[in-house]
Amino acid sequence: MAASASPDGAVTQRIVIENCALATVDAQDTEYATGHVVVAGNLIESVGAGKAPEGLPGVVRRVDGTGHLVTPGLVNTHHHFYQWLTRGLATDHNLFNWLVALYPTWARIDAPMLAAATQGSLGMMVKGGVTTAADHHYVFPRGSGDLVGAELAAAAEIGARITLARGSMDRSEKDGGLPPDFAVETTEGALLATEEAIDKHHDASFGSMVHIAAAPCSPFSVSTELMREGAALARRRGVRMHTHGSETVEEEKFCHELFGMGPTDYFESTGWLGDDVWMAHCVHMNDSDIAAFARTGTGVAHCPSSNARLAAGIARVPDMLAAGVPVGLGVDGTASNESGELHTELRNALLINRLGAHREAALNARKALRLGTYGGAQVLGRTAEIGSLEAGKLADLVLWKLDGLGHSSIADPVTALVFGPPAPVTLSLVGGRPVVEDNHLSNVDEDTLARTARAEAQRLARIAAGD
Repeated sequence: MAASASPDGAVTQRIVIENCALATVDAQDTEYATGHVVVAGNLIESVGAGKAPEGLPGVVRRVDGTGHLVTPGLVNTHHHFYQWLTRGLATDHNLFNWLVALYPTWARIDAPMLAAATQGSLGMMVKGGVTTAADHHYVFPRGSGDLVGAELAAAAEIGARITLARGSMDRSEKDGGLPPDFAVETTEGALLATEEAIDKHHDASFGSMVHIAAAPCSPFSVSTELMREGAALARRRGVRMHTHGSETVEEEKFCHELFGMGPTDYFESTGWLGDDVWMAHCVHMNDSDIAAFARTGTGVAHCPSSNARLAAGIARVPDMLAAGVPVGLGVDGTASNESGELHTELRNALLINRLGAHREAALNARKALRLGTYGGAQVLGRTAEIGSLEAGKLADLVLWKLDGLGHSSIADPVTALVFGPPAPVTLSLVGGRPVVEDNHLSNVDEDTLARTARAEAQRLARIAAGD
């Protein structure tokens, strides 16, 4: 690709990374044992074997990647940032009991709490190689302030790309749902607030830092009217749609009792299958369900650690992939995955799926890496921009250090990354801008984040206890 210049004639600034292993995760799964990446402005300019081209203008930084692997940035497709404040609670509960235990506390959050939780959740993920994250926020207590604005402002300080799935709940305990009455919105209020979030924050341009999705929470916390009207709103405004689906056997029983059909049939009846939709979990899917997802292009956010933590089961990821279902990885909320890292999900997706019917043939290291990169971009509708290392795509990439003790005897770098212990991140770029350097966040002070999150978690606990 030729050197580029800005409209005023200034030469584009370049970052050159070389002497590293490369896993591009492109359509051919191209890899280089020793190669280079050239970043020009916010884009990847070239990727290839050996040294970078000589004589590149505007090189402001050269990185010696000896002992490192470069991959696309990881893409987290499902999270609940606010749950950073309630980690380590209800550790021996299944999903429904866990929700009942924690909803009364979650329903007391406010904007400063969410800002602190966002920086804790997102900061932990970014330190572990995430460059794009989807957050499903669905708790909007009355009088809590501008939660959407607080979350996005806090995320902007970290520097990662965000898909904020503006969630909602309108089915409370009095209507047969799980959330307490004071934790839900009205149907009309939820729809209006979702459209307001789209109006104020959604940016559909190439390289956007913020997408908004319409995201009613789940069949057991949302009315059928909100599901149908939410789908209509999303398609009218051209944004993606997200919700929880088929997570537990209890959810399936709930759907049959309330709607007379299983979750997938219910979703289809309300307009919630399509290539603009992705569902979290999808653990309990039969052959017909998987076929419906494949036929419609509906995506899946696979959250293996959370599914294990809540004893939900093992999703049929190999069968979904074989059928052509788009699948990415998700941390899920840190109240059900206290580690809060997507990197660990690469390993856990591989290991947990090998406990299923396909055993050792379920996933391998490269399939796991694809789930966490290109698969996530596919689920979020951003494969033209992110998910693989290719010229013309956004410069969202990670330089993983693999020459330390933890990976010292694993020859293959992709195997080392996925099977080995968590790899330190020497450099992570989002649109060519550093968000991690030498295993520390570039744009915020981590000790300050930790103190603030701890203080806000304690404040939330006091309020929830009535103190």
